[in-house]
Amino acid sequence: MKNALMDNDQYKGLLAIDRNLDRLNKGIELLTYLNPLNSEKEKQKFFTSKYTEAPKFRYPKRNFNAFKLQQGLFLNNLEEIHDDHIRTLYQSIIYYYSNVLQCSDVIGEKKKFFYNSLRLYGAPKERDVQNAKFIIHIKNQHQDDPKIYSAQDAISYFGDFVKNYDFLMNIKLSTSIAADAMVSNKLQTLFVKKNARFSENQLKTLANHEIGVHMVTTFNGRNQPLKIFSNGFPKNVETQEGLAVFSEYMSGALTLERLKTLAYRVIAADSLTDGYDFADTFDLLHNQYKLDRDKAFIITLRVHRGGGFTKDFLYLTGLKKVYDYYIQNGDLSLFLTGKVSLEHQSSITRMLDLGLVHKPIHLTQSYNHNYNTNKTIDFILENLR
Repeated sequence: MKNALMDNDQYKGLLAIDRNLDRLNKGIELLTYLNPLNSEKEKQKFFTSKYTEAPKFRYPKRNFNAFKLQQGLFLNNLEEIHDDHIRTLYQSIIYYYSNVLQCSDVIGEKKKFFYNSLRLYGAPKERDVQNAKFIIHIKNQHQDDPKIYSAQDAISYFGDFVKNYDFLMNIKLSTSIAADAMVSNKLQTLFVKKNARFSENQLKTLANHEIGVHMVTTFNGRNQPLKIFSNGFPKNVETQEGLAVFSEYMSGALTLERLKTLAYRVIAADSLTDGYDFADTFDLLHNQYKLDRDKAFIITLRVHRGGGFTKDFLYLTGLKKVYDYYIQNGDLSLFLTGKVSLEHQSSITRMLDLGLVHKPIHLTQSYNHNYNTNKTIDFILENLR
């Protein structure tokens, strides 16, 4: 199919633009530059100051010229794409890549970064905040899931888990990621935080989230003739995180505690858009919502890094959208074709019909059967607005 696309004169313009966008976009992965290098040191300073001295995070050095890359994006002659539907998609993709570049270029520059983040991800709506509060106010079930596993144990667990899939990925320790584990699409690598401790259910959660979806869509995207499926569609983050949390649900790993964490991220992102600084958001989570200080810190860090990063509210909105789609349609494989989004379903379907896209080689195995037995989780997902 790939050769047929290359040999078809009708799509030579499309292929040339797609390859050029891939060349310009290579190496620009926002989260790679956004994870603070000194988060542990700054956490201790913040705690020592009795939560008053805002952390001063340092970020990885950026090794690209954003202006030149953006210039290159807009020099593409989209009139060479003869299909109106596909041309419109590529236009939105160019604007999306431009926004990612702008965001990456101003990490640490407070308001500049924050406003670029808003352009990329938006901000929580009142409905999203109410959904979060609905989850937070549900009474906790008794859970005894101690964190007895080390980062090295996690690497072994993930190494065994990936044997269920027909792809090879790297698993490495990292001292500079905000989450306990994170996938790099560009490097096809799962990074595990070096000093993290894991519970048994957390390992299952992360494996189904990071490998079962993020790695699956990484390798499916790389297999596509069109590189936009690897580099990402507009709004792909909400869909990808929704698919990943839904994989946790289907595997039976999603807990009320996990949903509450996602809800607190919405509350934190909302506080950011309301003008709260780092200490204010931390105070809201730690003192008003009674989160322990380590959890409150990591959620606050995730939202305030770079100058204000609103992405985290999308986990909950993405989960609801994916859940509703699954209830109505059942089959999610269309959205495993790469880093795509629910909003562009018609574009993906059209490109499949035209032979421009492969069906996904790798499928999320947790989607084969619903192993969730927690009625509270079902109740929440059914009643989110």
